[in-house]
Amino acid sequence: MQIWLAMKLPYAVELIRTLEGRCLVHLTFEVVRVQEPDFAKGCLAIDTNPDGVALCNVSASGQPEPWAEGLNIPSPGNLGKYEGEFQVIPYPNGFLYIRIPDLAHASSFRRSYLIGVLARVVVDIAFFSGKPIVLENLNFGKDRLDTNKKFNRMASNFPFAKMVGAMYRRAVKEGVPFKLVSPRHTSTIGYWKYMKRYTVPVHCAAALVIGRRAMGFRERVTIELRQLVSQIKQNLTRKDNPDRPGEGKGMTRGVRACLRRLEERLPVHNGLAPCEQEAYNSVWPDLKLLALSVR
Repeated sequence: MQIWLAMKLPYAVELIRTLEGRCLVHLTFEVVRVQEPDFAKGCLAIDTNPDGVALCNVSASGQPEPWAEGLNIPSPGNLGKYEGEFQVIPYPNGFLYIRIPDLAHASSFRRSYLIGVLARVVVDIAFFSGKPIVLENLNFGKDRLDTNKKFNRMASNFPFAKMVGAMYRRAVKEGVPFKLVSPRHTSTIGYWKYMKRYTVPVHCAAALVIGRRAMGFRERVTIELRQLVSQIKQNLTRKDNPDRPGEGKGMTRGVRACLRRLEERLPVHNGLAPCEQEAYNSVWPDLKLLALSVR
């Protein structure tokens, strides 16, 4: 009955003739029914990248929590190319990075297969944890702190929408709730607030921000963050002539203007509405510029 209902939706048909003379029929259609997520136990938050995904096991309080006892992530045995093609990199406090190096460079058919493998593993983790999946509603203009040419080249050629679609279809098939959120400023927030606190890569920290956003938590500017920005300004300011930018030493004219804007915006950020805190004219674009200038 469910198949009959699905066939009423728009679909695509692909006929493939095998070497034995047989015909294979591939039917592709969009699945539109998905369960509404319940965040009573938290969520499994995912940050997608051209070489894999970063996962965070987010609790109901919006903080990372250790993985449930008995969680086992078996390495798929049918990738069939070389050892280390599927890497599971665990971090403390419920963070995890699943890396598939070939994902960014594989041919179209193999990339689709690897994305399917990755989607199956992620959904299995969510199913075992009993938590909904939260993913970014990606576009190529996503706020990232990776700005080197190699990453930009990989990201421009990587079909993020295909990865999102594969996870969505797998989640619907397994009955796992699914939610998409805006990716705006997630890497920047993760860099400044959670990366050093939990000693994880910026992508894992961004995954935590994604989960918190889906659950309705605000990202407040803490006293520690304001003190850190003040310390950076002090370190970059010239001792002999404070009004003159120290070109080549980090305090460029752009950074000076950025710090000037942050002096005005940081004190009032916590009182803004959630949509204003995530807007393009909030503190996070300036904090991104500052992060890139001091790295």
